[in-house]
Amino acid sequence: MFTIITGAQFGDEGKGKIVDLMSGDYDLVVRFQGGDNAGHTVKVGEDVYKLHLIPSGFLLDSRVLIGPGTVLNPEVLAQEMDMLAEGGIVLTPEKLGVDAKTSIIMPYHVELDGLKESRRTEKIGTTKRGIGFAYIDKVARDEIRMADLADPERLKRRLSELASSKEAAIRELDGDPSIVTREELVNRYLGLGRRLAPYITDVSYEINKALEKGRNVLAEGAQGTHLDVIHGTQKFVTSSSTVAGSACANLGVGPTKVTEVLGIVKAYITRVGEGPLPTELTDETGRKIQQVGREFGTTTGRARRCGWFDLPLLRKAIYLNGYTSLALTKLDVLSQLDPVRVCVSYELDGRIIDYPPEGTAELAGCRPVYEDLPGWESDLTGVRSFDDLPGNAQKYILYLEKKMGVPITYVSVGPAREQTFRR
Repeated sequence: MFTIITGAQFGDEGKGKIVDLMSGDYDLVVRFQGGDNAGHTVKVGEDVYKLHLIPSGFLLDSRVLIGPGTVLNPEVLAQEMDMLAEGGIVLTPEKLGVDAKTSIIMPYHVELDGLKESRRTEKIGTTKRGIGFAYIDKVARDEIRMADLADPERLKRRLSELASSKEAAIRELDGDPSIVTREELVNRYLGLGRRLAPYITDVSYEINKALEKGRNVLAEGAQGTHLDVIHGTQKFVTSSSTVAGSACANLGVGPTKVTEVLGIVKAYITRVGEGPLPTELTDETGRKIQQVGREFGTTTGRARRCGWFDLPLLRKAIYLNGYTSLALTKLDVLSQLDPVRVCVSYELDGRIIDYPPEGTAELAGCRPVYEDLPGWESDLTGVRSFDDLPGNAQKYILYLEKKMGVPITYVSVGPAREQTFRR
């Protein structure tokens, strides 16, 4: 079985928790795109793990892999491994693998990212972690790969080949070009290469051999559908393709191998940074959702913008990903709100439309058309089954399911593993 999981909104939907919950049924859990600009929080009992690169399946018996479609900051990976080791979780090369073709985020990528964002008159909201510039180098064939990092002579040779162009780019943005070949940084990366060399693997081969043997593979995406570099709200998007189809291309697995595509969606919607959010709430209701839902970014700590559930955006996410099922998270956050509103269409230039317009400026001009549903007073955090939910909470789930035309198979009412149940 080959299952792909993606976020159906703008990221932060709770993918890490769902992956953690499901990973006991999977032999391999694989990250297929993005970098440490994404973050996920996994809570097990009293232990909370905030991660950016390592897939959530590390807590159970799954082998976790980082695929070649990602861009990897080796310092961040080492820090996460050290953090887990302090908690008694040691990730050996038998537990964790990184593809040899994975692009490495170098210090000059981080420098260029910060310098470029500071120059923009209209900010994108980048995390300034070098993600976009590492992907630029991948496309330009100027990348440094994991295999290069683990080979001291090859790494030095690649840096020598790239140094002049990187120094010129940094100098043009009034930065310090010495960061490209600074001895201290080069030696640090050589050390990281030595440490991570035993973890190098061929992810495509591992996955395909596992599927041949009847084993189960779970592919985990980062960010969310509407941050996709092609199909998202350009230019307020990430630097990689976040939709389910990119899992096949990025991991080297044929699309005929896909069994299931699971979308993760919040019971409302959030967005970090800039870009259109048609149902955004800037009033007391929005602030309440933000506080109750603890809507602050794992990676940046920035407050997330909050809004009511947006069906037009979900319709597009369903088309882009081909979801076979959905997981609805953070239903508990909507308790004590009455009514609970759902955006069913938009008003744009005097017309009613039920699907997002192609242009980002047009989406920003859309005004939500709502249907109101009755709320519920009950605290849901102790609920462990659909039948135990208040009647109006059940009706909300069934309403969304009918409107989306895709079954909601998981419901989450809190951050802990036991607070997510299967219908």
